[in-house]
Amino acid sequence: MSPLDLVRIEDLDEAWSIRNRGAQLRALRRAGEQLHDKLASGPRAVSVRTLPLTTLAYPTRYAFWSAAFAPAPLVMLTHRCVLVQFQRRGELVNLLFNPTDVAAAKATPFFARLIETLGTRLSDAVAGKFDPIEAQLMRLGVAPEDIDYVAFDHFHTQDLRGLLGTADGSRPPRFPKAKLLAPKIEWDDWDDLHPLQKAWFVRDGKQGVREDMVVFTDGDFVLGDGVMLLRTPGHTSGNQTLFVNTDSGVWGISENGTCADNWSPLDSQIKGLAFTCKKQDLDIVLNANTPELGAAQYTSMVLERTIVDRVRRAPAFVQMFPSSEVTPSVIAPGLAPTLLHRAITHGEVARSIPHEPHVRISVDSVEAAT
Repeated sequence: MSPLDLVRIEDLDEAWSIRNRGAQLRALRRAGEQLHDKLASGPRAVSVRTLPLTTLAYPTRYAFWSAAFAPAPLVMLTHRCVLVQFQRRGELVNLLFNPTDVAAAKATPFFARLIETLGTRLSDAVAGKFDPIEAQLMRLGVAPEDIDYVAFDHFHTQDLRGLLGTADGSRPPRFPKAKLLAPKIEWDDWDDLHPLQKAWFVRDGKQGVREDMVVFTDGDFVLGDGVMLLRTPGHTSGNQTLFVNTDSGVWGISENGTCADNWSPLDSQIKGLAFTCKKQDLDIVLNANTPELGAAQYTSMVLERTIVDRVRRAPAFVQMFPSSEVTPSVIAPGLAPTLLHRAITHGEVARSIPHEPHVRISVDSVEAAT
């Protein structure tokens, strides 16, 4: 696959080119409203399913931009991958968004130090036990070789060697036919990281990978019917958000926020969020572990909120699905999100593997049991 197979979206280019941050924010909000209408009025994706991968401890001050009034230093996040099936020129395409190598991600410097501080036994105790992505896909009737694309909202904590395979053949790819959609700017940044980013990247995570399996991107793209991948810089230089049109409306998936409250803090019941935002005239709370491009991240989150639809059962909140979502936990009293998304479920999964009801296990029931 080449970049020419992707349909470039130019709707946001002019707005992103504005240098003044205030004017840029207003222009992107206007452009985002029009882009929402285009996506919402068009075809829908075939199906969406959420695959839980792990739970992990994360500093409260990062999760809520130091706005939460709570003594708990850590919250628990549940990190999830999303399978999206869609049509492109009449053919079915399978995309995995955020298929993190959980074991390899432990080499991320920040988390390696956290594990050392907490101790391996305690760290393992708080980590949720979920089946590997491949096993969850097989239960849905999708084989690893069925995956056409993989992509990440950003490359924090990622080790791509097991995902793509290595050029010398020492590590086979987990999804042998999948191409990685990789923003070129962040791919290049990985070679020479800024000190404010170093703690969050696996240093050698892309060394020796098969670059013939990488599609370098720059800008915004339609991937297929009902699916867009848009740049949302700030959290990292190449941060991107997946938008999907479903039977419940338009959803976005990113890690710019850690729960629904980050995009709707004025309606949050988490103590401190609404108070702080009203006091400082803000209406967004960042996932703020990387502060160097905070204004750009804020603008990106406003764009995300503009493009997606409102939650039908709670219209104060929007359908932004955090790829790592704050999960209620005894270690973080008072920090449960006002609204939990947990999963996106849309359509019927197009299966390539025959249905075997005696071995099928619901992903949702597995997650609910942890």
